[in-house]
Amino acid sequence: MTEEALRAAFAGARVTIAGGLGFIGSNLARRLGEFGAEVLAVDALLPDLGGNRYNLDGARGRVAIEIADLRETDAIPFVEGREYLFNLAGQTSHQGSMDAPFDDLDLNCRVALRLLDTCRKVAPDIAVVFASTRQVYGKPHYLPVDERHPLAPVDVNGIHKLAAEAYHTLYREVYGIKSSVLRLTNTYGPRMRIKDGHQSFLGAWLRAVLEGAPFEVWEGEQLRDLTYVDDAVDALLLAAAVSEAEGGVFNIGGGRRVTLKRLADAVIIANGAGDYTIEPFPAARKRIDIGDYHADDRLFRRVTGWKPRVALKDGLARTLDYYRGNLEPYL
Repeated sequence: MTEEALRAAFAGARVTIAGGLGFIGSNLARRLGEFGAEVLAVDALLPDLGGNRYNLDGARGRVAIEIADLRETDAIPFVEGREYLFNLAGQTSHQGSMDAPFDDLDLNCRVALRLLDTCRKVAPDIAVVFASTRQVYGKPHYLPVDERHPLAPVDVNGIHKLAAEAYHTLYREVYGIKSSVLRLTNTYGPRMRIKDGHQSFLGAWLRAVLEGAPFEVWEGEQLRDLTYVDDAVDALLLAAAVSEAEGGVFNIGGGRRVTLKRLADAVIIANGAGDYTIEPFPAARKRIDIGDYHADDRLFRRVTGWKPRVALKDGLARTLDYYRGNLEPYL
């Protein structure tokens, strides 16, 4: 589906984004606003998550913001009469899920289930896209990881994301709620949380090089693939707009795999300066590290025609350029 076809699919549509002030949610809201959709961004702005009012500063189009905690707030006003629901709400920190497992349960399971049950009651024709994580696979048995890989999460976050996936499958099969699930890998780009490593290790690296400080790379030989946020937004839109994607569970990757050490080198090259040290994994993190990972996302490419368009070096350069002009609101 072309950009023009996507624009036509969402022009005038009423869309809710749970987690709409977060990193991926705000980039999605901006794109939908540019398409002419009527967008409602719902976010609790919890302090240790990724929501930031600045993420939608100056957004074009009809983008409204509602500050609400979906663990407790009545969700009917946010889904009734809406055509699309993108659920990007939740906790993403793997270590955070281990430190506060019941908070993670509420944020990643209760919110998903409350939204789905509200859709069942007042918006049975809505199309739902749920943002899951590669963490549901746990430590890979083989690479690249496809959707047939065993599911064996190694942390609380992965278990709860997998449960939320199952809610979407159940509500589709029992109640006919249209839904699709995207298992995202490391997503990066403008508007990501960089003041610490709660959302992504890469965010902490970017802050360090922008402030002229060294950063730590743990071990360094682990393989990862990364998805630039514009490519992730494309995937979310296609999951909602392409009828053949309905009911699917799909991996989203980022093209070429890279070791963490090579990624660190790429960050420094993109910035024009920087330094890092190779350190052992902290013991608490090592217990839940998955080792090497990169996604086989051919199924989603085949169904929707999606493919990542932004190369790593270009994505890092764009991200650093964004923060050079907008650093303070993210610290």
